Amino acid sequence: MSESRNGKLKYLLIGAVLIIALFGILFLIVPEKVDEHAGQVFINDGFEDVWMTPYENVPASALTREEFRTVDGIPVYTGSAFAAELGVDVSEHQWGVDWQAAAQKLDFAYVRLGYRGYTEGGLFLDPWYETNITGAAAAGLDTGVYFFSQAVNVGEAIEEAEFVLENLKGHRVNLPVIFDWEHVEEEARTDGVSEQTMTDCAVAFCRTVTNAGYDAGVYFNRKLGYHGFDLSRLSDYARWVSVPGDFPDFYYACDFWQFTFEGTVPGIEGNADLNLRFIPVSGTEKN
Repeated sequence: MSESRNGKLKYLLIGAVLIIALFGILFLIVPEKVDEHAGQVFINDGFEDVWMTPYENVPASALTREEFRTVDGIPVYTGSAFAAELGVDVSEHQWGVDWQAAAQKLDFAYVRLGYRGYTEGGLFLDPWYETNITGAAAAGLDTGVYFFSQAVNVGEAIEEAEFVLENLKGHRVNLPVIFDWEHVEEEARTDGVSEQTMTDCAVAFCRTVTNAGYDAGVYFNRKLGYHGFDLSRLSDYARWVSVPGDFPDFYYACDFWQFTFEGTVPGIEGNADLNLRFIPVSGTEKN
């Protein structure tokens, strides 16, 4: 009876060992679950929330939502890593600006120097460029210019940059010269321009400007920032992102943030585009 009981116990122990061994083998054979989003970030691209693989050579934004509060309709940065300045961008649509009055609220102004037509492709000087750039500088504001591009190839982008440089003569600007390429809603000559060509044009424009001794940069909304320009090729230039709202919800670091198209500024009749400029405090990384 004792031997029979011992035999059963022996077989039970052997069975238990075999079961444990089998589970161990299965554990080794079953592959570890792979994170399909490893190395990606979850962002809002302006249309929906999506996963994105970020560029390695473009720094992420150091700004956080908790560092912003809104005062009288203006986002206020409360963090310590940057000094934030308020500015406006204007064109012929904001004619007759009283810059002395505007300077009571603003730190800087971007003035549209000119544009390329989106149908026939001609180059035009903004009718209020001279008045605006002179008035903003005389009011003591930091000033910069932007050019509304509709370039369809590198040659046209260089032509636009040379047009800008020619018309900058005699004017003081201390902010980057901005390449502003945008899709237009109407039928345009730029329809079908690829992301590579768009980026080639931005690089050509910026290089031409920097070779002449100016700083350069690129303006874009989230759609072009995520799905248009190859920002890895534009990492040497200032970035100006348009994200209307109370927080610059864009993954990559940017120097300028356009937060509204409906701002109010003393001395400017009607709506105005308002922006914040982020200047790194000494010892901190660029945003």
